[in-house]
Amino acid sequence: MIGTYRRKLLVASAVLATGSLALTAIPAQAFSVRNEIGVTSTSIKLGITLPMTGAASPGYNKIPGAMKAYFDYVNASGGVNGRKISLVVKDDAYTPTASVQATNELILKDKVFAVVGALGTANNKAVAALVNPGRRGIPDLFVNTGFSGFAVKKSYPTTFSLFPSYVMEAKILSMYIKDKFPGKKLALLYQADDFGRDALAGFKTGGLTFDTYIPYAPLSQATPTVPPTWISKLQAAGSEVVVLFGVSSATAAALGAAYAKSYRPQWILGSVGGDATAIKLAGVPAPLFTGVQTASFLPAPADATDEYVKLFQTINTKYNPGVTFDNNILAGMNTAFVTVQAIAAAGKNLTRKALIAAIETKGSTFASAGLTPMAPTATSHAGYNGYWFGTYDGTATLKPNDGVYTVYTTDSGAGAVVKSTYKRPAMPANGLPTN
Repeated sequence: MIGTYRRKLLVASAVLATGSLALTAIPAQAFSVRNEIGVTSTSIKLGITLPMTGAASPGYNKIPGAMKAYFDYVNASGGVNGRKISLVVKDDAYTPTASVQATNELILKDKVFAVVGALGTANNKAVAALVNPGRRGIPDLFVNTGFSGFAVKKSYPTTFSLFPSYVMEAKILSMYIKDKFPGKKLALLYQADDFGRDALAGFKTGGLTFDTYIPYAPLSQATPTVPPTWISKLQAAGSEVVVLFGVSSATAAALGAAYAKSYRPQWILGSVGGDATAIKLAGVPAPLFTGVQTASFLPAPADATDEYVKLFQTINTKYNPGVTFDNNILAGMNTAFVTVQAIAAAGKNLTRKALIAAIETKGSTFASAGLTPMAPTATSHAGYNGYWFGTYDGTATLKPNDGVYTVYTTDSGAGAVVKSTYKRPAMPANGLPTN
């Protein structure tokens, strides 16, 4: 009897296994859109992971509200092809383990159609390795990081960059510094991880060497004795121009420590560490920003003459009331805008494969607030490709140098840095992409 039972159990198991294999072998196109995960005839569900709490949350925790505000604006106008967009937000406290868990919840529990705007290089790399949206065909849209590797389709097949890469940024900074500060003693204070390594590669390609290099371990800026040590080294080296390629909390720590030691170099902040909102929230008073320079690929958030800034300010007032408009709101709304344009471009029969194909084939023509073009193709998932430079005034308001957006573009390889001739497409009527 026991032998017979075991044989029946083995046969049943084999049948179940064969059935499972048969189900997994059914091509995606065999399913109707009503069976596409996260999509119904009236709705689209997206998800995002980022630090809503913890040391890295100031500034970044405003992004989901900005994205939701733009989605609500679109939904109030009928949505995209009759579907309204919702956004599920998961707090990962800026730690890779929490990001992996949160992304798994978005995919398995919340059953989102796509992940969009996930923050951080280390977090996105951990998700790619342990959750593997690429193998599962899950769109991982417009990640909030400039790590150059995410543009490599072979390594991250469903991930799309939005920001210019850190390599591009460092190459453009190299050109700018050599042009504007010849003969000055230069120093580089940088985060010693993939973020900083991308920068080092870009500076090397750009032909810029520094007199002083100061690496710092991620999160070490929170140790009270560390930032004063940076400043002591910079002072001892006689550094006149200091490039800080790190996160905004490192910028806040460095500016505060420099003020305490009466050290006044020319600070040039990388785009990540140049977030005035987060720096002010960390306790740095606005007057300390005077003369500090940084780079951006979006228009200045105070530039109400820009049609995107003007629209996004209006949307923020109505759909995100009580929240001050700043660079994080601008970035969040722009990410949502590009996402809506991608969904519209994918057509009425919305599937994950159609969405990915739409970005690869049409993404380089998408309208957006960006002052440089986007560059996705069938072989590369690159985003924007350039920057302009600006200077903060005593109110921590960023203004373009010489009053104009002079944009420089390049690639993540050996390509030259050139002044851009890109003319941004006109904003779609009422800021509603149709494609």
